[in-house]
Order: sequence, then C-alpha cells, then structure tokens
Amino acid sequence: MPIMSCSRVVIAPRSLRPGRLLPATILVRIFALAMAGIAVGAWLHADAVAQQTSGRSVPNIVVIMADDLGFSDIGCYGAEIETPHLDALAANGLRFTNFYNAARCCPTRAALLTGLYPHQAGIGHMTRDDGLPGYRGFLNDRCVTLAEVLREAGYATLTTGKWHVGSAPGQWPLDRGFDRFWGVPSGGGIYFKDALQIRKEVFFVEDDQRVEAPDDLYVTDTFTDYALAFIEQTVLRDQKPFFLYLAHIAPHWPLQAKPEDIAKYQGRYAAGWDAVRAARFQRQVQMGIVPPDTVISPRDPQAGAWADTPADVQRDLAHRMEIYAAQIDSIDQNVGRLLEKLETLQQLDNTLILFLSDNGCSAEGGPGGFSRGLPDAPLGTGLSYASAGLEWANVSDTPFRKFKMDTYEGGIVTPLVVHWPAGIAARGELRHQMGHVIDLMPTFAELAGVAYPETFGDQTLLPVEGISLVPAFDNRPLDRDGLFWEHQGNKAVRIGDWKAVQPGNGPWELYDLGNDRTERIDLADQHPKRLEELTHRWQVWAEHCGVWEWSELQRHRQTRSKGKPVR
Repeated sequence: MPIMSCSRVVIAPRSLRPGRLLPATILVRIFALAMAGIAVGAWLHADAVAQQTSGRSVPNIVVIMADDLGFSDIGCYGAEIETPHLDALAANGLRFTNFYNAARCCPTRAALLTGLYPHQAGIGHMTRDDGLPGYRGFLNDRCVTLAEVLREAGYATLTTGKWHVGSAPGQWPLDRGFDRFWGVPSGGGIYFKDALQIRKEVFFVEDDQRVEAPDDLYVTDTFTDYALAFIEQTVLRDQKPFFLYLAHIAPHWPLQAKPEDIAKYQGRYAAGWDAVRAARFQRQVQMGIVPPDTVISPRDPQAGAWADTPADVQRDLAHRMEIYAAQIDSIDQNVGRLLEKLETLQQLDNTLILFLSDNGCSAEGGPGGFSRGLPDAPLGTGLSYASAGLEWANVSDTPFRKFKMDTYEGGIVTPLVVHWPAGIAARGELRHQMGHVIDLMPTFAELAGVAYPETFGDQTLLPVEGISLVPAFDNRPLDRDGLFWEHQGNKAVRIGDWKAVQPGNGPWELYDLGNDRTERIDLADQHPKRLEELTHRWQVWAEHCGVWEWSELQRHRQTRSKGKPVR
C-alpha cells in the first residue's frame, strides 16, 4: 500500500496546549485550525465521524512505551509518584504482573515491533552493525513490523518519539510501514533543546526529513503534541482506524524536568530509599501485585543503607529522585492529554491502549549516579546531565533484584496497563498470565482481522514467535511454551514457574518463581535435572535465533575492527 500523502503538522505554542491556559473545548478548535489540509470547520464534524466509525469492529490501537521505567514506578504498581491518568486506566482496565520485555531499549523495541526475538530481527545487542545476521543493529528484511501488518488491514500507522531500531536513512519509521513520524531515529538522551549542546549527535525527524527542534521543546510534551495532531488528522480527514506507537524518552537519564513538576516532589524523598522501597512493597502486597507471602529482595549489595549516607549526599540524591519522579509525572500528564483528545473525538471506548516500559530501571552511573554536563548547571535543567543512581533504581524495580540489562526479574519485568472499554469487560482486575512484548504482533493482528504474512514484498519472513494475549483479556489461560532472553551475555529462560538465569560468566542459577518471585533462593543444587532441562531449552533457542556467546561476539568485533578475517 502506498504511503498516504500528508501535509506537515503545525503545533500550537506550548502556552496554548491542553493542560495549560485554555479550556480543552477551545484547544480542540486550535488544533483543528492548525491542521494543514483540514477544513476550518472540521472539528464540528467529530460527532458525525464518530457515528460513522462507531460500528467498526476493529479497535484503534495505542502503545505508549516509557524508557527505563521500573516495575514499581507508577501509582497502580505501588509508587508514591502521582500518575492519576495511568491509575484510572488500570482501574477501568487490566494490570499484568508477569509481563516481560527484552532487558534493554533497542532489543525490546525490535521485539515489540516485529513479534520476533531481538536477534531474529537483527538487533541482538544495540545499533552497532557487526556484520552478523542477529547483530546488524537495524531491523532486517526477515521481519515485518506492526505498522506494515496493520497498514495492510487498513490502519493509519503513526509514531512519535524514540525509534532506536535503525538511525540511518532508509531505516526510519516510514521505511518500515509508518505513515507519519516525528521524533528521534537514535537513542535520544535529551529533554530540552539546549541539551543538544551536550548531546550533539541527536537530531529530529518529521516523516522522512530532518527538522529543527522547537525552541520550547520538552520531548515528553512535544512527542504527545504530534501524536495528538496525527490522531486528529486521521480521525477527521481519513476516517480510518489508527495505530499509534508513542515511545517516550522519559524517564531515561539525563535527569531533566520542568521546574513546576520538580517542585511537586520537593521533600518527598527525604526519608530515603530504604523507606520508600519498603512502602512501595507494602502497597504492592495490598494491591495483589505480588502474593502476600512474597519476601522482598534484599537491598542491592552495591547500595548502602540510607541511614549510613552522609547528610549532604542524602540531600543531593533525594533531589535526583525528585527530578526522576517529575519525569514520570510528566508522562502521566501527557497520557491525560491523549485521553482527553480521544474522548473529544469520541474514539476512547474503541481504542485499545497499552502502557509499558522497555526494560527495568537503569543503574547506570552506579551508586550515587553520574554527573556530567556543564559544571554549574543546576540538576534538572537542559545543560545538566545526571542520573539518579543505583540506589533509587533498586527502589524503582521493587520488589525485584537487579536492573536494566540484567535478566533477573528487575531487568525484564514491566508494568503493563491495558484499557479497552468496548472490548474488555473487566474493570480493575489483575492478570497473572505470562506475557512478553513479542505477543503484541499476534494480538494486534487478531484484533485487526489480518493474518501474519509468510512473505512481505519479495522476502520470506520468519514465523512470529509471540502468542495472542486476547484470551488473557477474559482471564483465560495462554498456551505458552516458554520465554527466553540473552543480552550482553546475561541469559535466562522461563518455563512455567521455573526460571534459569546465568548472569554474565557466572554459573546458571535456578528459581521457582511460583514460590520465590524475587529470586532469593537458588535451587540449582537441589534440582540439577530441572536446571539441565531449562539450559538445554535455552541452547536450542539460542541456536534457533542466531545468538552468539558474548565473549565470542567481543572477539569477532575486535578481529573485525582490525580488518582481519573472522574464523
């Protein structure tokens, strides 16, 4: 299908955006008037458009992905951070407690977009091209994206935010089935425009052209601005179902947030990470997120006790967490803007919304975090460049151990909030079925009434690895054989409640997640046959997906960089 012809979108100044100075009813008119190619009075016809689309059986689909957000970082999963809009989605929808990603940004995005494991899609590590099928650093021709599949089903395909599955021209969203794009092809790492003075390699793209970042850039707001404009244009002009993939940079480092959002959290973290972690865990137990007999994992060995931390360090690190919380608060504010837009366009009831994270919280920078950027720049501003630190990451991943890039639960479990009033009868329920981002492809294909293709263009595709989550919406079991992970030498396999983990060069460990969700008790010595079964399954999977041992991949890189033939 040809890419639809669209005019560039004009975005209202920040002072005129929803949640700012004007009532939403007036702002709907402002957005509509700003749309090139849409008649001045188009907003008047939203009701007529809704009547035309209300009988449509296929839902709109919205995927909102946070970056480096931990399992406990939103209110409905135990956080003290204010996320009322996400909490409302959960109260009127579902929360999954055993939903997984691929441990890091690029691999998770590859798996989510394709329904394949990351190595199969060509992104077994990050965006470096190692000249190996599983490690090209961009989406290969053996996969098809959600956008490519859903566009064949008649959807408008829209994306804003962080792409990070191919940053070279020819690898951008419009080359992989999306009709519209505004965001960063690379990894991001900025929030304000002046941060480009530090992160000079970052650039912005609209559709297939590089564009200048707006002067009032705050990426969480701006990504949402374009998402809302794309949706409105699709509903009012094209009158077709839409798929929106909104991939935030937040709350990934650096710590950069708007002053008014930071101010909301002043003093909130003075009690320290130990108290905040304990309070989050208590709320998780009360909510049923974890069973009542769950024992929280110990404080990470690299994290000291808050009580033993010097007062000046306490003040600095508490302030870092205030900024981190503000970044998440901003995500939720923009979820509210999205819900308001869908409600105004009378599309909310038949829109499937999913919110999740690409990996566990980041401990990059280690204890105390890192501090870069300009020396005198206040924390939280665009010219500062800091992280929150390992101690607060340990809080974010409550009740689990470890972090982003690890294959313990703390690195690979994500909150998943699902909301679809027209399609899911349950309200405020938990789902404990085991799911993974590879399941979105078969789920969306089923709901859109389209088959996953065997070929695309002249390319034969790999069969999809995920399974549909639709049965879980009605709390039916999923026919799942197992799940597998490898990232940077960290390995894991989960079959039922049994999970084997190999951290880097260490020995394989074995956990019974049914009785020990926080992976405290290694049962490898007690159940050697069980461990052997799981590790054999992992090896078969690794060969199937083209996984290289991390040490061998490093050797390959060294040899290749020297221009020597690889044996």
